[in-house]
Amino acid sequence: MTDMLIEGLYREGEPISDTKAPAGDISQKWTSRQFEAALVNPANRRKLSVIIVGTGLAGAAAGATMGEAGYNVKSFCYQDSPRRAHSIAAQGGINAAKNYKGDGDSVHRLFYDTVKGGDYRSRETNVYRLAEVSANIIDQCVAQGVPFAREYGGLLDNRSFGGVQVSRTFYARGQTGQQLLIGAYQALERQIAAGTVQMYARHEMLELIVVDGVARGIIARDLVTGEIETHLADAVVLASGGYGNVFFLSTNAMGSNVTANWRAHRKGAYFGNPAYTQIHPTCIPQSGEHQSKLTLMSESLRNDGRIWVPKRAEDCDKDPREIPEEDRDYYLERIYPGFGNLVPRDIASRQAKNMCDEGRGVGPEVDGVRRGVYLDFADAIGRLGEEAVRSKYGNLFDMYERITGENPYEVPMRIYPAVHYTMGGLWVDYDLQSTIPGLFVTGEANFSDHGANRLGASALMQGLADGYFVLPNTIRDYLAKGPFEAIGEDHPAVVEAHQQVADRVERLLSINGSRTVDSFHKALGKIMWEKCGMERTEEGLREAIDEIRELRAEFWRDVRVLGAADTLNQSLEKAGRVADFLELGELMCIDALHRRESCGGHFRAESQTEDGEALRHDDEYAYVAAWEWGGDDQPPVLHKEDLVYEFIELKQRSYK
Repeated sequence: MTDMLIEGLYREGEPISDTKAPAGDISQKWTSRQFEAALVNPANRRKLSVIIVGTGLAGAAAGATMGEAGYNVKSFCYQDSPRRAHSIAAQGGINAAKNYKGDGDSVHRLFYDTVKGGDYRSRETNVYRLAEVSANIIDQCVAQGVPFAREYGGLLDNRSFGGVQVSRTFYARGQTGQQLLIGAYQALERQIAAGTVQMYARHEMLELIVVDGVARGIIARDLVTGEIETHLADAVVLASGGYGNVFFLSTNAMGSNVTANWRAHRKGAYFGNPAYTQIHPTCIPQSGEHQSKLTLMSESLRNDGRIWVPKRAEDCDKDPREIPEEDRDYYLERIYPGFGNLVPRDIASRQAKNMCDEGRGVGPEVDGVRRGVYLDFADAIGRLGEEAVRSKYGNLFDMYERITGENPYEVPMRIYPAVHYTMGGLWVDYDLQSTIPGLFVTGEANFSDHGANRLGASALMQGLADGYFVLPNTIRDYLAKGPFEAIGEDHPAVVEAHQQVADRVERLLSINGSRTVDSFHKALGKIMWEKCGMERTEEGLREAIDEIRELRAEFWRDVRVLGAADTLNQSLEKAGRVADFLELGELMCIDALHRRESCGGHFRAESQTEDGEALRHDDEYAYVAAWEWGGDDQPPVLHKEDLVYEFIELKQRSYK
């Protein structure tokens, strides 16, 4: 590690690399790895234990699969039921390279679209495997009874999503995540009934137990009784989702947080590409300062809805139905004729911001700016009929009307970009193992598959791929080294981890300041959105780092956490999560500052083409930024994993 402090903010450490992916042709790597991974015979599986944190698609699928294989599984979620995991909120669909439409899709094309969509900042080997197992996911889910939409003849239907020119997205109206999660949930519940999985609902992981450099368990708090519990195992899997709520306003469930990942990061797990967050273009716009979250409208709506703003700012106050066709700017169709309204999310989001920044936004003013564009279904209703549109999108239209009071069958929807998904997460190798042996990370909690921008309908694909097909095949290579030495609750490392949680809880409750937890969270969110959101500048990021440090110091000096430790205490839950967000937010800004290029949705104003598109610098930044915790009040350490493209040509993206 260099002793030199770079930018006054971080140090650079030794390079990092993935040593688990086999050599050879990319189409054979996954087959080779499955064969090379050591086996665990059925009798030995009963002697091995695994903790899985999170019960969304990745966590529930992994729990069900590991339990059915015969391992002893402990599954944890902070919700009152695994069915309430945030995966339930996904709407539009799940990708798979089955080529049911006969329109030229293939495993290689899904691989290519995903790498290109991620602006060439993802690892080829992991992405190809994801594309390869995608078809298996659909078969698995159909066998579970997931009610995918079907064509008249009974075949599974597909629709298209942003960033692609084929139809590969399987869907269940606008409730795909819910239906897939119910499938994974029933598989998990079957194993709970069989006794292979122990379920701990309303339990939040607050610390990772690391013994002699190896992950061996977690410290969790029972959110009902307040009891701090120790849980030990032979391996730990984090499937705890993303950290979009660092921005306060996002499409995430309000309980979504970074704590499981962040506590592991502080114990030695590298954090990959923390600044890579996704802005979703089709969110119901913010209506005022009273809101605590935002609501997503599925990207599938861009199949039939046309996006536009008035050509003249003076028309923005008018009823959109009174604006004639010649006075409308269908700007995505104009700028990107090849993809039109189905450009990737980052491009659609940035252009919506550009239209509003030009003064052509629509809807009510918030902080003096109209932040909205129209998503209009008049053409689709005229072409297909209202009933056909209702059958495809009815629940989404109903949800929009309940929230806004406007009927989207009669008046165009208003949408605006919002924080949605996080591509950054804990760094993992091809086996999904972090830099801490015995700690595996799946789904949105890891960084591995989406680069700088996730294509729509790929989150559900990755979660189920990791849970059903990847992790069960790779973690066995680690578990085959067992049986492992038994660790007792009196082990010094276990006692220390337990005490760290107890001390942290006591400290939060003892500050007794004057400001609410939410006020700090809102303040952090505003800094992050304005200075580390859709557009960043060096000046803004440096300001953000200073402001976050000041805010964090004030948090630990003046936050007021009500209630007690030994009871249900949602104020305490929030405080712990916001404390971790305050540390993560600084690292995100440092990561964004050090990467002096625009890629995906991460637009550096200093790095753009003549026509305002994102400009990458592959000669300098074609790497994964894997950050190591430097210690309290110490700078983080940057480790670079070079991204080598053997099977896809590295080039500037174009969707025109």
